[in-house]
Amino acid sequence: MRKEESLTTQKPTLPQILAETCKIGIIQSNLVPMLAGLTLALYTYQISLFEKLPEMLFALIGSIFVMGAAGAFNNLYDRDIDSIMERTKNRPTVTGAIKPKTVLWLGICMSILGIAALALTTPLAAFLGFLGLFFYVVPYTMWSKRRTIYNTEIGSISGAMPPLIGWAAVHPDVTHPAILGLFVISIIWQMPHFYAIAIRKHDEYKAAKVPMLPVVKGVKRAYIQTNIYLIILIAASFLFGPLSLGLMLVALLLSVLWLMLSIFGYKKMDSEKWAKSMFLYSLFHMTILFSTVIIYSLVGILFHL
Repeated sequence: MRKEESLTTQKPTLPQILAETCKIGIIQSNLVPMLAGLTLALYTYQISLFEKLPEMLFALIGSIFVMGAAGAFNNLYDRDIDSIMERTKNRPTVTGAIKPKTVLWLGICMSILGIAALALTTPLAAFLGFLGLFFYVVPYTMWSKRRTIYNTEIGSISGAMPPLIGWAAVHPDVTHPAILGLFVISIIWQMPHFYAIAIRKHDEYKAAKVPMLPVVKGVKRAYIQTNIYLIILIAASFLFGPLSLGLMLVALLLSVLWLMLSIFGYKKMDSEKWAKSMFLYSLFHMTILFSTVIIYSLVGILFHL
């Protein structure tokens, strides 16, 4: 019995503590949209992979550091509510495995290194990296998360920065419809995704007094608002049209299927099952769409060599 207890109470290693403090899982998931934006820019302007190899490397390093800094600052500020919620109560910033002062310096150093690395690609990429970090820490974490039901919408701006950063690292013009489409889709995607999480974790958010829309206004309001966002998502798919009919059709199909799942699932399932299906589909949507963009772009680049 004592051996089992000692195994379950083993202290986490330093790499594990740092990974959890910087939210390594979120970093990994956000690197996919960043690479999608980067490869899409290469394809759009028919730029060779080898020509922009240094920029690609610095974009990757810079994005990792900036995202890690955002996660560190978020964990530092949210220690009080993280201690209440089941899924966050074991974070190093809550358990005391890492000191707040250490987290602060970690966030500062990673911010500087990340923005500096992005600046070695283009000034615009560095500015977008700073903007994403700022929006996540100040308007979202420090202000809206605890004060308004629109916290998800405000936080979505920083969450949609990775594809813009990837594109800007290769080409300093983010006005092309294709990258605007990727940016808008990245924003809109977050509302159905996080509403579904909030429904499933209703009691935890309520206990922590985080005013998520489904917690404050109920599931029906979240359902209606989700459908509105999914209709916008369908419309955003057409922004891929000027660049690629194929990408437009993939984005369109994925969004239409999501709306159908929402409408028919809501009628046939209880709120818990509906939220779970919406959450799982959101992951499927993101994975398929961004993977398609990356593969399509890489094949297109190689084909034109």
